[in-house]
Amino acid sequence: MKSNRLNRRAFIEAGSLLLGGLTLPDLLKKRAEAQQQGKATKDTSVILIWLQGGPSHMDTYDLKPDAPLEYRGDVSPISTVVPGMDICEHLPRHAEVADRFNIIRSISHGFANHAAGAGRFLSGYNPFRLLDPLAQYPCLGPVVSKMLHGERDPSVPVYVADSANVYGGGAAGLGSAYLPFVVGADPNQPNFKVNNLSLTADLRNRLDDRVSLLKAMDKAKRSIDVSADIANLDHFNTQAIDLLTSERAVNAFDMSQEDDATRDRYGRHKWGQRALLARRLVEAGVSFVTMQMQNPRLPGGIGNWDIHAVNGHLFDDNRARLPVFDAAVAALVEDLYERGLDEKVMLIVSGEFGRTPRINPQKGTQSKVMQPGRDHYPAAMSVLVAGGGMQTGQVIGSTNEKGEHPKDRPLDPNDLLATIYTHLGIDYSEMVPNLSGRPVPLIPYGTPIKELL
Repeated sequence: MKSNRLNRRAFIEAGSLLLGGLTLPDLLKKRAEAQQQGKATKDTSVILIWLQGGPSHMDTYDLKPDAPLEYRGDVSPISTVVPGMDICEHLPRHAEVADRFNIIRSISHGFANHAAGAGRFLSGYNPFRLLDPLAQYPCLGPVVSKMLHGERDPSVPVYVADSANVYGGGAAGLGSAYLPFVVGADPNQPNFKVNNLSLTADLRNRLDDRVSLLKAMDKAKRSIDVSADIANLDHFNTQAIDLLTSERAVNAFDMSQEDDATRDRYGRHKWGQRALLARRLVEAGVSFVTMQMQNPRLPGGIGNWDIHAVNGHLFDDNRARLPVFDAAVAALVEDLYERGLDEKVMLIVSGEFGRTPRINPQKGTQSKVMQPGRDHYPAAMSVLVAGGGMQTGQVIGSTNEKGEHPKDRPLDPNDLLATIYTHLGIDYSEMVPNLSGRPVPLIPYGTPIKELL
């Protein structure tokens, strides 16, 4: 009969699974060695709100009210608290907190399909398999997970996301150990709780079932005072037990700790509560959080931001989607500053590219009538950035009068990646393996955006 007592081997294996392939003692030793060598670790985090499908810059942050109708569409600009920073009329909450974020209007790249566009934006490398849903070079989240292993508080995961991979993203040559802790459940649901946090499929297969790890943690708590094996662990193993049995990670995922007014301000929907969860996670010490604002299908709109005319009616979708997006993002920006997280946390809101400046009407697949839409367009896009100790209330760069290409201060996604890595204390010249195992730098070129430092 199998013993119910959690032995040393099982406990350390549980710790290895929890932290993506390294045991907690290994991580703690690495941290101690870094401190002995005088390496400072930065207490910084990043939230990436990912807008899968590609949001239209022309309908959100870079309106062109003087352009011909077939470019400007039916949305009008509104002023914000920052003179000269006009944004879409469907983003009034953004307008109230515009002095706490920046808009970059001049980022562009050359890849116009979803997988390649996301891979290019998140890795800094040109993909060689354009339709591959998994990136061919390590992308932002897994890179952070790899580079910060052992450098941050091991009582919480380094990297948390609402899916194992952004479409077109991934760990590539780093391997699955650096994929995120996945919290795919809807945090707006009343039964959302910490055990909805799941491991990646690769790690999950090493457990008898999805709750084995939680059972192991509970068993460790019960046996910590009586297990001879645990009592004989060295200093670092003892520290590991203390951290694994803490309530910090559990509390971070406990949405019931937020009052109703706060939850209402974010919006009682998946997008709003994902944004709130992201704030709770970085506040608890998670270094990198990706939350995707796509799905469920909104009334009058489609699931993601891919608003071709065949998919949906662009103008109707804007009216349905943007107010939901507005509440979630504005509340997150507001919260980061009001809770004193604006130095620690950098917020990035972006998709893989923009949309065509010229509207392309086509017959809708479901509506069967001609309707407006915009197609994929990597030559111009807008990105919102906030926090990170940066000066805010800025519009960085511009596009031409029709929103077709950068006019002033042209920037590359790699410049944004260099900025993010710098904020996290990661040297972006560090080498990581590509798919063939050959070492390559985190990004092949790019420099931090000086306006954001």
